Amino acid sequence: MMPGRSETVDLTDNSLLVDISDALSEKDKVKFTVHTKTTLPEFQKPEFLVVRQHEEFVWLHDRFEENEEYAGFIIPPAPPRPDFDASREKLQKLGEGEGTMTKEEFNKMKQELEAEYLATFKKTVAMHEVFLCRLAHHPVFRNDHNFRVFLEYDQDLCVRGKNKMEVIGGFMKSFSKTTDELLLSATVKDVNDFFEQEKNFLIEYHTHLKDATAKADRMTKRHKDVADSYIKISSGLVQLSTIDNSDLEKFLTKVAETFEKARAEVAQQQACDKFEQMSDKAKEELMDFKTRRVAAFRKNLIDTAELELKHAKVCFDVSVVTSFLVLNNEKGAGAVVQELSGCAQRGVTKVWTDDNSAS
Repeated sequence: MMPGRSETVDLTDNSLLVDISDALSEKDKVKFTVHTKTTLPEFQKPEFLVVRQHEEFVWLHDRFEENEEYAGFIIPPAPPRPDFDASREKLQKLGEGEGTMTKEEFNKMKQELEAEYLATFKKTVAMHEVFLCRLAHHPVFRNDHNFRVFLEYDQDLCVRGKNKMEVIGGFMKSFSKTTDELLLSATVKDVNDFFEQEKNFLIEYHTHLKDATAKADRMTKRHKDVADSYIKISSGLVQLSTIDNSDLEKFLTKVAETFEKARAEVAQQQACDKFEQMSDKAKEELMDFKTRRVAAFRKNLIDTAELELKHAKVCFDVSVVTSFLVLNNEKGAGAVVQELSGCAQRGVTKVWTDDNSAS
C-alpha cells in the first residue's frame, strides 16, 4: 500500500461535471445532448451544451487508445453502438398481426414492446454517460485536448471519412460543366454572389494545388539526387570491401560489431525504461481504481444504514400510534392517559393524540 495515496481521490469533486441531459432517436441514429459544468480554467465557459452521436464517442475513445502518453493507463471502454433493430422488428410484426388478436391483447403487447424499447434506450444513454463521467473524473484524462474539444465544440466533429465514390462525386460536381451550361454562361450574365465566391475559392484552390505540385516535383528531384549520391557511395563501399587487406577488414568488422552492440544496448535500455514506466502507471491506476471503489462502497453502506435507521424509526412510531388507537377503542380515554404517562417515562415523546381529543 502507498501511504497517503487515498487522499487524492475525491468523490465530491465538482470541478468538472458531465451528464447527458437529453437524447433523441432518429431512425438509425441517436443524438445525445452532452451537458458540461466546470470551474477549470482550461475551458472557455463554465457551462456547455453540445449534441454528439455514437461515432463521435468512438472517435474520442480511439484518440485515447492511440496516444502513447497514456500507455499503462486504464482507458474506459467505448460504449456499445445503439441497437434498436430487434425492438423495431417486434413492433413491425405486431402491427402486421393486429387483425389476428383482440384489442386488449394488442394494446398489452404494444405496451410491453414499448417498455422494452424504452429500457434499451435508457440503458444506451446511461452507458454513454458513464463513459464520459469516467473520463471527467480521471485526473489525467480530464485534461486531454481532444476531450475538451468533444465537450466544448458545438458543431459536428465530422469524424466519418468520405469513401472513394463520395470524393469522386464531389470533384465531378465541382469541376465539370455541361455544354448547355457553357452556352448559358456565354449568353446570360446573371451574377450570383454565392457562386462568385465559390468560383474564386476554386480558382485560388487550383493555384495552391499548382504551387504544391511544383514544390513536390522539386522535392522529388532532390530525392532523386540524394538517391544517386547514395548509389555512388554504395559503389565506392563495395569497391572498398573488395580490397585485399586483412587488417582493414578486421578493423571494419570490429567497428561494425561495436556500433551494432551499442545500438542494441540503447534499444534494450529504452524498451526497459518504457516497460517500467508503463508498469508504474498501471500500478498507480490499479491503486486509484481500488481506492475509488472502496470509497464508493463505504459511502453506499453508510447511506444504506441511514435509510435502515430511518425506516425502523418510522415503523416504531407507527406501531406506537396504532397500539394507542386500539387501546382507546377498548379501554377508554382513562387507560390511554395512563399508557401515555408510562410511555413518557420510557422516553417516547412523540405520540399522535388527535383521535383522543376528538372523542
